[in-house]
Amino acid sequence: MATPRGAPPRFFRFLPDVLVDNIPQKGERPSQGSISSRCPTPTRTSCAVTCSTTATSESGRPPSPVPPPPGPKSGRPREREPVTRAALPKETPQGRRSLSPARVRSRQLLYDEPDSATPRLREPRELFPVLSGRGPLQAPRWPVECEVIRERVQHIEWVPPEPEYFYQSTGNEKVPEIMGEEKGTVVYQLQSVPTEGSYFTSSRVGGKRGSVQQLAVSLHGPEDDTLLFESRFESGNLQKAVKVAAYEYELTLRPDLYTDRHTQWFYFRVQNTRKDVRYRFTIVNLRKPRSLFAVGLRPLLYSQRDACSSRVGWRREGGDIRYFRGGTGSYCLTWTARFPHDRDTCFWAPGYPYTFSDLTRYLRAAARDPARARVCRLRALCCSLAGNPVYLLTVTNPARGPQAAAAKRAVVLSARVHPGESAGSWVMRGFLDFILGSSPDAQLLRDLFVFKVVPMLNPDGVIVGNHRCSLSGRDLNRHYRTLLKDAFPCIWYTRNMVQRLLEEREVLLYCDFHGHSRKNNVFLYGCSSNSRRHWLHERVFPLMLSKNAPEKFSFQSCNFKVQKNREGTGRVVMWRMGIRNSYTLESTFGGSTLGSRRDTHLTTEDLKALGHHICDTLLDFCDPDQTKFIQCLAELTELVHQEIHRKLSELGQDVNLEENWSDIHLSDIESSTSGSDSSLSDGLPAHLLHRAEEVSQKIKMFQKKKKKPLQTRKQRNEQYQNSNSKRFGRGLAGGPLEGRASFATTLQKQPAFLKQLENPGPAAVTQEKVRRQQTQLSGRGRDAAPAQPAPPLIRPKDKERVQQVQHLTAMPTVNAVVSAFRRLRQEDHCKFEASLGHIGQKPGAPASLAPRSLSSARGEPAPGAQPGRRRGGSLVAYPALHVCTYPCP
Repeated sequence: MATPRGAPPRFFRFLPDVLVDNIPQKGERPSQGSISSRCPTPTRTSCAVTCSTTATSESGRPPSPVPPPPGPKSGRPREREPVTRAALPKETPQGRRSLSPARVRSRQLLYDEPDSATPRLREPRELFPVLSGRGPLQAPRWPVECEVIRERVQHIEWVPPEPEYFYQSTGNEKVPEIMGEEKGTVVYQLQSVPTEGSYFTSSRVGGKRGSVQQLAVSLHGPEDDTLLFESRFESGNLQKAVKVAAYEYELTLRPDLYTDRHTQWFYFRVQNTRKDVRYRFTIVNLRKPRSLFAVGLRPLLYSQRDACSSRVGWRREGGDIRYFRGGTGSYCLTWTARFPHDRDTCFWAPGYPYTFSDLTRYLRAAARDPARARVCRLRALCCSLAGNPVYLLTVTNPARGPQAAAAKRAVVLSARVHPGESAGSWVMRGFLDFILGSSPDAQLLRDLFVFKVVPMLNPDGVIVGNHRCSLSGRDLNRHYRTLLKDAFPCIWYTRNMVQRLLEEREVLLYCDFHGHSRKNNVFLYGCSSNSRRHWLHERVFPLMLSKNAPEKFSFQSCNFKVQKNREGTGRVVMWRMGIRNSYTLESTFGGSTLGSRRDTHLTTEDLKALGHHICDTLLDFCDPDQTKFIQCLAELTELVHQEIHRKLSELGQDVNLEENWSDIHLSDIESSTSGSDSSLSDGLPAHLLHRAEEVSQKIKMFQKKKKKPLQTRKQRNEQYQNSNSKRFGRGLAGGPLEGRASFATTLQKQPAFLKQLENPGPAAVTQEKVRRQQTQLSGRGRDAAPAQPAPPLIRPKDKERVQQVQHLTAMPTVNAVVSAFRRLRQEDHCKFEASLGHIGQKPGAPASLAPRSLSSARGEPAPGAQPGRRRGGSLVAYPALHVCTYPCP
C-alpha cells in the first residue's frame, strides 16, 4: 500500500510503537541478552527501511549516505542516539520526504556490519521469535538467580561401532565411606541456589547480572592435579564437589529449582585430567531406592580432545559401579573411570543430553530446507514462565480442497515434559526426521494425517538442568487439569490446543515421549476402555509396535491401568477428553534385554530408529486392510485369557470365561504402575494457592449466572407427562374417587380452552342456578338420599374438545384416568336425567323456596358441595376433574 501524499514514510510512523526498554546505556557493552540476539529481524522492519530509501531514489536524487558514528569497528550491532528534529525527513517538491543529510540518531537502529549503511530496527521485547534461515539463534532465558558461563557447550553426534554392554557386577565392588566436607576440601560449590520456599520472579538472557564468579579452586602450579568442575551451562547439574582423597571426589547434585527434591539428572564438566589414573566419583544425594545403575547401567563420558581429533562423541565408561543406601537416608552412586588424555576437558551424564539450543538448531535447519518447510509450519504455541518459546509444529501435505483437508485425522505428539528424560527428545528427533522426509511412507502419512508436534514442553526445566519440574517447582505431568494459565502456561496451552483440535477433526492418537531410569527396554502406558465395542482396541497399537521393534520394545512391560494418582497426567486427561489411543512412551536410560540386543545399551541411533518404527506402526494401525488389526485382536484375546487363568490360579479360584467374561474387569488383572518414574502430585505452591481459589470462585460465579438452555415445546410436554404419569398411577391405587382427587391436585398448567370451562359466562351461571333449584325442589318432603355433588358445568361443544385432548394422551396411566373420568361422567348424567323426570311430574313449584346460596349462614360450603370461588356475588363450582396435557406439535 503506497504512502499517502505528504505523509511521513511508514518507517517513521512505526518508530513510536517500538518498545525501548532493556537497551544498554551509553558506554555500556550490549549484553548477550539484548533483543537483537534474541529475536530475528522482522520482515516488516526490513521492508520499511528499503521502501524509505528507494523513495528518495525515485525522486531523481541519489539518497544521501548515512555516515557511521565514530567509534571502533566491531562485529556487534551499533546503536545510534535518539532521532533529533533536524534529522526528520523533509518534504521534497515531488511531495515525498527524504532523509536529511544530518545523522539519523536513534537507539532503535542497529547495524549488522561496521560499514553497513542500511540499518534495521530493534525488535520489541514481547515479539515471539520465529526461526528463519538467518540471524542469531534464540538465546535461552534463565532465572535471575542463576549464574551462567559465557562458553558455549556443544557436542557432536557419534554412534559406537560396537555394542556397549552392561556392567557385570562381581559382588566385590567397594562401598566408599562418605566423608563429607568436614573431612575433605570443597573444590566447587554453587552459590545461592533457590530451593523450597522461594519461587520464580523474573528471567533474562544470560541469567544473573554482573560478572561470573570463579567457583572452582585455583591451581597451585602445573603439578596440581585437582580436577576443575563446572555445571553452569545449559542443562548442567552439579551443586558441590568435595575432594576426599587424591583422586576421589564426592558430588552433590542440585535439586530442581524452587524445590528440595528430584535429584536424579547430572551433567557436569571436569578439566585438568590425568591419563591412566583411576578416579572415583560418588554422588551422595540421590532419592530413588531403585535405579538401573544397580543392574548394569554405565554413565556416559565425552572427551573434547577425542571429539576434535577422531570425531568420537559420547561413550559408555566406568567400572566398579555400585548403587547403595547412604547413612542419611539418601542413596549413593559410585563408579571409577580413567580419562583418555592429560589435561583434557570431559563431561559426565547418565543419558545423552539434548538441550534447548540443540532443538533450536534443528528447527532452524528445517526452516532453511525448502522441501521440509513446504510441509511443516512452525510457530510458538506460547511462552514459558521464563519467556522461552514452546514450539508447535504442524506437519501435513497440502490438501487438494477444503473437504479433503477436513477429512484428515490428527495425531498429537509431545516430549520433554520432564526435562531430565532426554531420551524422549531423541525419539522425537527420529520421528521428525522420518515425517519430514521424502520417503513414500512419509508422504502417505502426511496425506492421511495432520500432525501436531510439541517437541519440548518444558524448555525452562531443560535449560536450568532440572530433572522433573518446571520453574513453578511442580511436576507438569500432574497438572494437565489446571486452571492456572499463568502458572502452567506450557501444558495449559497444549491442552487448549488439543481441545480446539477435537472440535475440528478426530484425533486418532496422542503420545507423550518420556524416559525411564528404573526399567530397561521401551514400553507404553495406556488407558483401558470400558466399552465392549472397542474392547482391547487400545492395546493393538502397542502390540504392533512390539512386532515392528522386537529388539527394543517390550509389550510385557506395558500397562493400561488408570490409577487415581495419575488422573492429572497427559495420557489420562487426553483419554478423558475423547482420545481413545492415548499413551505415554517410556524409553529407558539403559538398554535392551530382548533378542540379539540383550544386555546392551541403547544409542542415539537406536532411539531415533524408534521414532521411525512409530511411523511404520501408525501406517499398519490405519491400513484399510484390517488383517493385521484382526490378528492382533485375536492374539490379545488369547493373552488376556492366559493372564486371567494365571491370576485366578494364584487366588485358588476357577471361572468359566465363556459365561462370566463380562464380569471380569481388565484393571483387576493388571498390576499398578509402581515401576513408573511418575511421582505423586505435590499440590500447588504456597504462593499459588490464593490464585487457584480466585479462579475457582470466578468459575462458580460464571456457572451460576449461566442460564439453563431453553427446551423445545415437545421436550417440555414429554417431561411433563413423564413426571405426572407416576403420580397419576399412585392416585388411582385407592379407587376411582382417590384417583379423581389425586389427578385434580396434580394439575398445574392447562390449555386455554379448558380454562374457559372453569370461568363460564353469565348465561351459563344463570342456567346452572335454575337447574340446581329444580333439583332441590324435586327432593323436598321426601326421604331422599343426601345430596350428591353437583356435576361440573361442561358445555356440549366443549366435550368434543376434551375428548380430542384425551386421544392425544399416550401414557397408559393417563388413559386409565380418562376411562375413569368417562365412567363418572356417565353416572352423573344418569342422575341428572332422573332429576329432570321428577320435575316433570310436579310442575309449577315455587322458585322462591329454593335456597339463594349453596353456602350456609356461617359462610361455609354446604355438605357435598365442591369448593369454588365467588364471581359477581354468586359461587361458581369448579369442575371436579380435568384432563390436561400438552398436545405434541
